Amino acid sequence: MQDILIYFENIPTFGRTLFLVAGLSFFLLVESLTPLFRFNYHKGKHAAINITFTLITLVINLFGAALIVAAVDYTSKNQFGILQMVELPVVLYIIVGLALMDLIGAWLIHFLEHKVRWMWRFHIIHHSDTHVDVTSGLRHHPGENILRLAFTTLAVLIVGPAFGLVMLYQTISAFFAHLSHANIQMPKALDHLLSFIFVTPHFHKVHHHYVQPYTDTNYGNIFSFWDHIFGTAVYEKKMDSLVYGLDTHMNEEDHSSLKGLLMIPFQPYREPIKRN
Repeated sequence: MQDILIYFENIPTFGRTLFLVAGLSFFLLVESLTPLFRFNYHKGKHAAINITFTLITLVINLFGAALIVAAVDYTSKNQFGILQMVELPVVLYIIVGLALMDLIGAWLIHFLEHKVRWMWRFHIIHHSDTHVDVTSGLRHHPGENILRLAFTTLAVLIVGPAFGLVMLYQTISAFFAHLSHANIQMPKALDHLLSFIFVTPHFHKVHHHYVQPYTDTNYGNIFSFWDHIFGTAVYEKKMDSLVYGLDTHMNEEDHSSLKGLLMIPFQPYREPIKRN
């Protein structure tokens, strides 16, 4: 396990890119073979919009990487952070580190994005996708990416992980973004069993249902047990009853234009319809 940390501590940019592209390509293939929904949409145009958001994210992350490296250096030099204060076997070090990074750097900011209105304005772009597939995990407004970068940095400061663990976390996080959004038909029993620990495709799809209260559930990124602990886990037995998108942005012009999506946070707020 120590070798894994060493590998990710020194992983080249090409290696990380290969992981991301391979994961995206794999799930694109799987969802074409066994789709959960047979969408009637222009897959190429849909993917182009979502991938464009990722290209913007990469630019932001070039600057953000320096911030994360600085945070790792600070915790290491000052023995600051939970993992710096306790001595754990390497396996537990990785598991505890990943779980806490996931809680602060993903679950918490995701929860806040649904509860704090100005944050929600940026997160709307992700939820406005009416055809959730593997590329939907790439669909985040630049403003939201800055928020998530800030909370990832906060997670590093609180948890105190080694740089290799941070890189491992980000790689696994990207994999789960592909997995949980992929339009794939999972065996229901297997999906349900795994969903008590991990965020599975069916577990996350409920979060993308177009009306509340479903939208405000299942915030997990890698580990679903945070949702079970905090009482935000919800299941839906009939997956074909799900409708993707947001009831406030269901018109095509609201969710299919790159320029329009970028401007959503700065438009008048639209109150969602709450349904029980």
